[in-house]
Amino acid sequence: MEKFIIGKKLGMAQIFNEKGNCIPITVIEAGPCVVSAKKTFERNGYSAVQLGYGIPRIKNMKKPQKIFFEKSGISPQSHLREFRTEDSEKYNVGDIVKTDIFEVGEFVDVTGTSKGKGWAGVIKRWNFHRLRETHGSGPVVRHGGSIGACSDPSRVFKGIHSAGRLGGERSTVQNLKVIKIDLRKNLIAVRGAVPGNNGSIVYLRNSVKAFSKT
Repeated sequence: MEKFIIGKKLGMAQIFNEKGNCIPITVIEAGPCVVSAKKTFERNGYSAVQLGYGIPRIKNMKKPQKIFFEKSGISPQSHLREFRTEDSEKYNVGDIVKTDIFEVGEFVDVTGTSKGKGWAGVIKRWNFHRLRETHGSGPVVRHGGSIGACSDPSRVFKGIHSAGRLGGERSTVQNLKVIKIDLRKNLIAVRGAVPGNNGSIVYLRNSVKAFSKT
């Protein structure tokens, strides 16, 4: 069965297992989420479930958004997200999805928006080496070097690693083990780091290619 939920990254911490080993974890406030809509093959051409999470400021909501929630018969949600699933018929609009859908020991994939680092050079962005700071290197020890060609092909190829904006992109970390679940506070602790700043929205799904980590 496919599992999914919307959450908020709270931060990183560490815990110790029964052997005394230190385990780095990320604490995520997962849900509760409400099913705001569902898509079926017969009506929409694909199968998916839309979840809502968070309490929005009503005064900042657009009129179409208010009409959507009124027709759905659910309270307004600040974040909406569709999850493709073959089991959309098992859900009904208004159902609540909580952290109890996951179990300790299983693996999940976490999707979020990575931290934006602004404009970065090739060393920080692509792990380039510095030049040797010997006689003649001058002020270019952190530059990317020559990227063009001479007479043929007389242009720079697309995809050349160069300086540019770093971070602020959607990324997914796979196969994070669920270490601990607090059903009362809707918290899930997963092993390792997840993308994004503290307080950013993340999406959890059961892993598509889980494997046991040592």
